[in-house]
Formats: sequence, structure tokens, C-alpha cells
Amino acid sequence: MTSHSTDPIAIFKDAFARAQSVDRKLLPDPSAMSLATVGEDGSPSLRIVLLKGVDEHGFVFYTNLESRKGRELRARPRASLCFYWAPLDLQVRIDGSVTPVSDDEADEYFASRSRGSQIGAWASRQSAVIAAAGELDARVARYEEEYVGRDVPRPSFWSGFRLHPETIEFWENRANRLHERTRYTRDAGGWRAETLYP
Repeated sequence: MTSHSTDPIAIFKDAFARAQSVDRKLLPDPSAMSLATVGEDGSPSLRIVLLKGVDEHGFVFYTNLESRKGRELRARPRASLCFYWAPLDLQVRIDGSVTPVSDDEADEYFASRSRGSQIGAWASRQSAVIAAAGELDARVARYEEEYVGRDVPRPSFWSGFRLHPETIEFWENRANRLHERTRYTRDAGGWRAETLYP
């Protein structure tokens, strides 16, 4: 993906906008990204999460802080992201350090969620074992009753993280597996671009 920009965040935003314009039958959710963290024993841990914001400071996503990813990110605050937009023949990989978002940011995003998702955040003990059938439904009913007729506040155990990119790599599919790969690495002077063999 040849670009005249030396800012990989700007390149990403342009690509993301193109991905968002693709027919949803071909690309159901362009914000879906793989998030890789490191477990207690050093093993990799991977799942799909949704991008909720991107700017010059980084890439933001939200979760239950007591979930597996929440615990792993707090214990080892480094992660990798990967987007793959097949209709664009484009993959983007991002590596960097991770910090929590501010309470104000988390509150603002939580308030924008549907009420059902807000109740779900309270009800789900994410990554914990469900001990008996119906337990989750009972928890949902409990919090629906608790917050009937009033706003649902953000739980203290639910917030977001910002990945501060140190490297961003764009991979674009080409014939004969001669793919175009450009890696941007952050250094003291900004971003340094390198073209990689496919």
C-alpha cells in the first residue's frame, strides 16, 4: 500500500476508513482485531476485541479488568494487535506498551453503550467458570432490577486500555506471494520506515 505519508497512524486511519466503507456482507466488522497478551507462564494468549478509538496516542479497547486479558495486561503491560481486512488484501500488525485509559474516558465510552451491554458488564464475571445453568441469566435479572429507572454506572472492574504503538507493519497482498510489507518503528525523531522482504 504505497503511501506518501511518513505517519503510520494517518496511514492506518485512511485504511480503516476504507475498510469501514466495505459492504458488511464482505467485512462484517472492520473494528475487530486480534489482541495478543502474555500469560503468567509466558505463554501467548490471543482473542478478538473491538477497536474503540485511535489517535496519535494509540489504539483503545475496553474489557472487564478481571478477565484473563485484563489480568495479563495489568501484570505484563505489553501487547500486539492484528487487523486483517480481506476485501482490501491488507493486514496491519501493531506492537507496543499498554496503559489504562483515564476514568473519564472509560466513563464516557461506557455511557455510550446500549443499556443491555451496560447491564451485561455488571452481570458477567468474564473468564470465570459458570457454576450452574441459569447463573448468568439470574445475574442479569439482578442488575436489571437494581438499576431499574436509573442510569447504569460503570463498574469499577470495567475499563479500557490504550496500546501505545512502537512498531506498525502494513502487509498488502501481491501476486506470486511477493507481498508489500512496510514496517514503521518509533524512535526519538518520530517514525522510521523500512521495506521488508515478503
